[in-house]
Amino acid sequence: MTNTMSRVAVTDEAAALLRDLTAQHGPLMFHQSGGCCDGSSPMCYPIGMFMTGPGDVRLGEIDAGLDDPIEVYMSVSQFEYWKYTHLTIDVVEGRGAGFSVEGPTGKRFLIRSRLLDDAELDFFGLVPRQKV
Repeated sequence: MTNTMSRVAVTDEAAALLRDLTAQHGPLMFHQSGGCCDGSSPMCYPIGMFMTGPGDVRLGEIDAGLDDPIEVYMSVSQFEYWKYTHLTIDVVEGRGAGFSVEGPTGKRFLIRSRLLDDAELDFFGLVPRQKV
């Protein structure tokens, strides 16, 4: 595994759920859209059930302890707001979106975010924050 910076990560709890869901549904992917309500939650789909295109940005991939990593996408318009942010996919108790595969489990995925640090800003070619 290479030691490189990433825009996305996954908690151990979310990775465990992803392993269970992959066993049920096959390989998965995430899409974080800019909608309201459930549309602002990370949506998890079997690969091929949600088509990405020129209106989406591939943020990276997460290692959930599976044979293959899980790719994470975001709409271009949402990325403009979030490009200075690192996202961690987590899971909590509660009903999530009806279209996301975790819906029937009684759990839902959510995003925890933080601002990129100066080293990450440099790595991703973004201007470092001005120090006050």
